[in-house]
Amino acid sequence: MLAVVLTLGGALGFLAAFTLAVEKIALLKDPSHTPSCSINPILSCASVMSTPQAEVFGFPNPLLGIGGFAVVTTIGVVLLTGAALPRPLWWGLTAGVVLGVVFVHWLVFQSLYRIGALCPYCMVVWAVMIPLFWYTALHALTGGHLGGPPRLLRAAGAVAGYHGVVLTAWYLAIGVLVLQRFWLYWTTLV
Repeated sequence: MLAVVLTLGGALGFLAAFTLAVEKIALLKDPSHTPSCSINPILSCASVMSTPQAEVFGFPNPLLGIGGFAVVTTIGVVLLTGAALPRPLWWGLTAGVVLGVVFVHWLVFQSLYRIGALCPYCMVVWAVMIPLFWYTALHALTGGHLGGPPRLLRAAGAVAGYHGVVLTAWYLAIGVLVLQRFWLYWTTLV
């Protein structure tokens, strides 16, 4: 299952990041360009792309996604072949998805409470990053790929039995935050 999650999630994340990079380049070339993901005042990539948060490390964030998701997709394809990954690669993959999910949640906070707009392609990256982190961490821990104390491994095994519940609750929590933050706008659409 992890191989499929990594392959499909990585590919979808790559496409979203690539599209964001193309839109960012178009916006840099022509500041009057309206990105394809700028739909209304709330769903507006242009509003998000023009903020400092969109270039946290001095270059457009989608470039991180292009590189990171390409690696994740490649590892997923390698796992689909039945290959076994060495422990250092598991450590690297797990560290990468941990950093990715932390960064994504920082971006969620920034979008909701600082920028006040949502980028649809960014939300695809959010949606992909969560299961990439969740299933990689569970697999790495329950499979013993990272080592660790037996108590942690047992806890991971117990949580793994509820993997879908945790994932659903996670998505619902973010959905509720989005609904709550833009409730006044959403109610004008009805």
